[in-house]
Amino acid sequence: MSEQQLPVVVIGAGPAGLAAAAHLHERGIGHLVLESGPAAASAVREWSHVRLFSTWGELVDPAAEELLEPTGWTKPDAAAYPTGGDWADEYLQPLADALGEQVRYEATVTGVSRAGRDRIVDADRESQPFVVHFTTPAGEERAFASAVIDASGTWTTPSPAGASGLPALGETTAADRITYRVPDLKDPAVRARYAGKRTAVIGSGASAFTALASLAELAKDDAGAHAVWILRRGISGSTFGGGSADQLPARGALGLAAKAAVDNGYADAVIGFRTEAVERDADGRLILVSEDGRRLDPVDEVIVLTGLRPDLSFLSELRLGLDERLQAPVELAPLIDPNQHSCGTVYPHGHRELSHPEQDIYLVGMKSYGRAPTFLAMTGYEQVRSVVAAIAGDTESADHVELTLPETGVCGGAGLFDDPAAEQSEGGGCCAPAPAVVQISVGAGAALTVEESSSGG
Repeated sequence: MSEQQLPVVVIGAGPAGLAAAAHLHERGIGHLVLESGPAAASAVREWSHVRLFSTWGELVDPAAEELLEPTGWTKPDAAAYPTGGDWADEYLQPLADALGEQVRYEATVTGVSRAGRDRIVDADRESQPFVVHFTTPAGEERAFASAVIDASGTWTTPSPAGASGLPALGETTAADRITYRVPDLKDPAVRARYAGKRTAVIGSGASAFTALASLAELAKDDAGAHAVWILRRGISGSTFGGGSADQLPARGALGLAAKAAVDNGYADAVIGFRTEAVERDADGRLILVSEDGRRLDPVDEVIVLTGLRPDLSFLSELRLGLDERLQAPVELAPLIDPNQHSCGTVYPHGHRELSHPEQDIYLVGMKSYGRAPTFLAMTGYEQVRSVVAAIAGDTESADHVELTLPETGVCGGAGLFDDPAAEQSEGGGCCAPAPAVVQISVGAGAALTVEESSSGG
C-alpha cells in the first residue's frame, strides 16, 4: 500500500482529535482515530461535573457541525455554558458516532515511529510511513499512517505537589489522602470524604478556583469543613484573574468566587509556600512542609491542582522539536510562555508553528501547549483546521490562520511567573487594574467552571 493510500492516524477522541477527524472527513482524507477510553472524550467525562467557562458557541468546531447536521443533531444554545458531561454527551459522542468505524475505542497508543527506522536512522526516512503501535482488549496491534496528529491531551499526567516538579517527599505514600482532580461534591461518597475536614488546595489556576469555590459552598452547610489555599506566589491584583475585565465572563467570575471563599472565611491563604515534603502525624493526617522549613497545621485531605504535562513517552522514536522548558513545539513556545506573558493573548498559529523536524507529525490541542496553562478549545479547532489543510497540500488555507481569543484581563509580565517577590506589587498585572472586591454567590451553578486545559482526548 502506498503512503498516499494510508490514513492519517489521530490519537485521542477528545475535542481536538474529533475536530481533526471532522476536517479530514471534510477533505476526503482517510483517517483512523485511536481513543484509549471506552467512549469518546473519556478525559472530559472524568470532569463531567465541572462547568466550562466557554459557551457552546465557542465549543463546537465548524467542520464538526457540518458533519453532524445531516444526522439530525441540534446545536445547543450558543450562549449556554455546558458541563463537561454535557459537552461529551451532546456534542463529542454524537460527533464520534457520525465518524463511525473510523473511531476505535479502548485502543491505547504505546509507540509511534517510522516503519523500519528508529530515531537514529537518516537513510530514506521521510519516504517511510509512520507505524503506530497500540493495545486493545484483544491484544497488540499496529497501524501504518501517512501522518500522525497527536491530540491525546495532558489529562493523564497531572503535575505533583512538589514545587521542584517532582513529587514531594512522602507525596506518593500519602496517595490515599491526595487527589489531583476537582472533587465532585454533589456525589454523596465524595462529599463525605471532605465533610467536616480540613482540606489543602495547592494551585493557583482555574481548577484551584473551582475547588475553592465548591469547598466554600460545602463549608456554608458544614461548620467543620475548611480549606487552606496554598500558593507558591504571593497574592496580588492578578491572583484572582481578570474579574470584570475578563472577556470570558464566567472565567472572571470564577476567580472572584475563589476570592469570596477567602474573604468570607471559608478558606485561609498561605502564600510563598513551595511544598517539599508531605508528612503524617500520629493520627494519619498530613503535614505539608515547605522548602524554607515552614510546617502547616495538619490537614485531612490535599487537592493538588498544579497543572498538567504531556506524556511524550510513546513518541520517543520520533524527532520532535520541543522547547526545553515548556515541552511545546519550539515555534509555539514563545507565544505561550508564562515566563514572558500570561495575558491570554496568543498570536494566530497553525501548522508551521506546530511542525517538527520529523515531517507530518503534529501535537495539537492541549498537548501542543506542553506545560503552559490556559488553553481554549477555540485554539485547538483552528490548529487542526490548519494542520489538516497542510496535510491535504492546501498551503494557502493552512497558512491563513485566524485566531482571536478572549483576554483574561491580567498578565504577569516578563519574568514574573511563579516569582513570589515580584507578585507583591499592588497591581500585579500589566493588562488591567486589580479587580474590585465583589461579593458573589458561589453556588454550584455559578462556581463549577473550568478552563479547557483539562480537556485532553
